[in-house]
Amino acid sequence: MPEQSNSTPQGYTTVAPWVVTDDTGAFLDYVTQVFGGEELGRVSTEDGLIGHGEIRVGDTVVLAFDRHTDWPAMPSLLRVFVADADEAFSRAVAAGGHVVTALADSAFGQRGGRIKDPFGNIWWVVSHVEDVAEEEMWKRLQDPVYAEAMRVAQETLDTELSGRRHGRNSAPVRMTP
Repeated sequence: MPEQSNSTPQGYTTVAPWVVTDDTGAFLDYVTQVFGGEELGRVSTEDGLIGHGEIRVGDTVVLAFDRHTDWPAMPSLLRVFVADADEAFSRAVAAGGHVVTALADSAFGQRGGRIKDPFGNIWWVVSHVEDVAEEEMWKRLQDPVYAEAMRVAQETLDTELSGRRHGRNSAPVRMTP
């Protein structure tokens, strides 16, 4: 693998998400309100759209711009770590998001759920609760409470993305080397 030089500007990550939306201004406002984002800038274009916007959430800069009407919709699926998933989840709903997957504790030592924002993007809103060793995680996945949380997480996302009334799920399988 070729060695990569450090060509990433300070304050940015090597890989950054782009969100294409019908209303980037409102998207930036939503991210500020819900996740405490710090808007870094927005550039309007002569056709009245936002051609470029940036907002920092934690250590990540999310880039965004407006979709032209003849472009296909391109919603994003994003995971955001927050200090308190319950609190951020409540803010997301109050700001117009709708629940895709209710909050639950996971076998991975996280608590989270999914919200679909008013722009069609799905946010996996997560708090890190505890460090969990791999062996413990696999043990927990056999626990009915954690297994049910995994099943619900899979089914609700599949229902949302597929439009089917009942989503699919498939139990995790440990791969052996």
